[in-house]
Amino acid sequence: MDGAIDLRLVITLLGVAASVFGGAAIAKLQIKQLTEETKSLFADIRSLDTRCDKLNTLTETQQQRIDVLANLNSVEKLELRNREISKLLSDTEQALERVKHLEVMHNTVHPPVPSERVGK
Repeated sequence: MDGAIDLRLVITLLGVAASVFGGAAIAKLQIKQLTEETKSLFADIRSLDTRCDKLNTLTETQQQRIDVLANLNSVEKLELRNREISKLLSDTEQALERVKHLEVMHNTVHPPVPSERVGK
């Protein structure tokens, strides 16, 4: 071996080159597949994120509605409404008593009224 290239060396170099190029091709193919899978996963994550946002919005809306209903039915509001209703019932009862009194006054005997007015 005095600097001459023999057949064994060429075959060895070609084998090494073939395995390097084959490995590179396989690596390139796997990288391409992983890139596509990554894009698919990101798309899935985006759709899940969108779904999560919609569910959060829906949950917040429902919570606001529940808060409004809870406020409407709070003890303080119910007490105030009950007092107002009680006052309205009391005022209505008093008004009915006054109307009954006025009806009795109206439907009793009237004093005679002269047919002509005096002092014209």
